[in-house]
Amino acid sequence: QQLAEAESLAPRLVNAHSGRDAWDENEAVEFFTGALDLEARARVPVAHETHRGRILFNPWITRRLLSRLPALKLCCDYSHWVCVAERLIEDQLEILRACAARCHHLHARVGYEQGPQVPDPRAPEYQPHLEAHERWWRLIWEAQQARGDATTTLTPEFGPPAYLQTLPFTQMPVSCLWDICNWQAQRQARRFAETME
Repeated sequence: QQLAEAESLAPRLVNAHSGRDAWDENEAVEFFTGALDLEARARVPVAHETHRGRILFNPWITRRLLSRLPALKLCCDYSHWVCVAERLIEDQLEILRACAARCHHLHARVGYEQGPQVPDPRAPEYQPHLEAHERWWRLIWEAQQARGDATTTLTPEFGPPAYLQTLPFTQMPVSCLWDICNWQAQRQARRFAETME
C-alpha cells in the first residue's frame, strides 16, 4: 500500500527500512523475495537501507543476503554499521565493495564507535571517521559510474535530537543541525565533482 502511494508521487526511488534485526536469514530472504516481487511490478526502484534495528543492520548478514538476492538494491548508511560493530569497518572492504555495486542511494551521515552520528563532522577529533566514510562513499560513486548510472543521489542525513547529542538537563543541541547538513551537502558535492572528473 505504501509503495502504491509513493508511486503516485512519481519518485526517483523509494527508501525502505526493511525487516527486523531479530529475524533469521530465512525470514529475511522470504521478506525480500516478496519485496522484490512488489518492486518488479512497481514503476519505481526500492532501496533497502542498512540501518540499526533492521535486517541489514550489520555488514555480515548484508553480505550473505546480497549473495542470495542478486536483485536487492541498497540505500547505504554505513554510520549504523560503525555503531553496531563499534569500530570503523575498514577491514570489511570486500563487503563495502559488494554493497557499493548495489547502492542506489547514499545517506551521508558519519558514525562513530559509540553512536550512529558524530556530534559534528567538522570537529578535528572526528576527522578519521569522516575520512573513512568518505572512502566508502567514493566506492559507491565509482560503482555507480561503472554501472552507467546517469545520476546519483545523496542525503546529508544528520538527524535532530536524539541523533544529535544534547547537553544534560537543558537538552540544548551540541551543534547546529542546519549548519552540519549544509556543510556536508556542499562538501560531498565538491568531492563528487572531483571524483567524477
